[in-house]
Amino acid sequence: MQTTRWAILGLGRIAHKFAQDLMTLPNADLVAVASTDQARADEFAAQYTRPDGNHPRALARYEDLLPLADEIDVVYVATRHVYHRANTLLCLNGGLAVLCEKPFGMDIGEANQMLDVAEARQTFLMEALWSRFMPTIQQAKAWADEGAIGKVLTIKADFGFKAQYDPSTRLFDKALGGGSLLDIGIYPLFISYLINGMPASIQAAATLAPTGADEQCGMVLTYKNGAMAVLNSTFMANTENLAIIYGTEGTIRIHSRFHESTAVTLEKPDAEPITITFDRSTHGYIYEAQHVMDCLTEGLTESPLWNHADSRNLMTLLDEVRRVVGIDY
Repeated sequence: MQTTRWAILGLGRIAHKFAQDLMTLPNADLVAVASTDQARADEFAAQYTRPDGNHPRALARYEDLLPLADEIDVVYVATRHVYHRANTLLCLNGGLAVLCEKPFGMDIGEANQMLDVAEARQTFLMEALWSRFMPTIQQAKAWADEGAIGKVLTIKADFGFKAQYDPSTRLFDKALGGGSLLDIGIYPLFISYLINGMPASIQAAATLAPTGADEQCGMVLTYKNGAMAVLNSTFMANTENLAIIYGTEGTIRIHSRFHESTAVTLEKPDAEPITITFDRSTHGYIYEAQHVMDCLTEGLTESPLWNHADSRNLMTLLDEVRRVVGIDY
């Protein structure tokens, strides 16, 4: 079994979850972690043990990953939205493959720049849209693709949690890419895109915080075949966090919280519901991480499940919603 050597750039809460999941994969080795603060890097590295019994190297500058390029197979970029482009380009231009957290960039221009560099250098780059690799999402897509619910008519998906308003935090500070759309609205948009592709039209409305970041955003997408998607994201309420796909012959229900769900149900008239459960003891980043490792082992430069065109399309949808509601970063 080939071992994939990982580094993590940006050491916040999500980086800890990703590292914890990496520790459960026998073919993964976390060789280095990079912060902008030595103490933070040391504290992070001390919590994780490599297969050889040592801790990952703790680096005080992101640039310090580059001299280790021969010892690193891929870097997980886990910084805030506004830094994704610069951090990813740093790694790509240093010859390092990258798994970059979502959203890929702040707009299609940033996403294109990242992808263009990766394609020119023939270096692996993937957006870390972890939901795409969840077994529940894959099962839902398989049912939809095989016609288990007939023609898809409507997709309803929401993602909301109640956040205390603080203009200085990541969620509400526009300078940090704040707002519900980029942070969590991306998930309802993603599931609609995964099932129905690109829409013919988008209508949207948003409630803006005093900072100008959106506290909630509602979207209605229509498709050439007559299908619709009704989507919502909010920091103002705890919502059901469900994704429901209604078809002419049945319904697919991705249980809460749908973006990381462990259960999905197929409901058809005059038949018992079929629920498939994918239990796990991890946060769920194992599926995404294993997929990246498989891609690297196969010598691929982009994922066959979430490729560069998919990232460009999703960012295009995010940009269009922002344009319609007047969110400008």
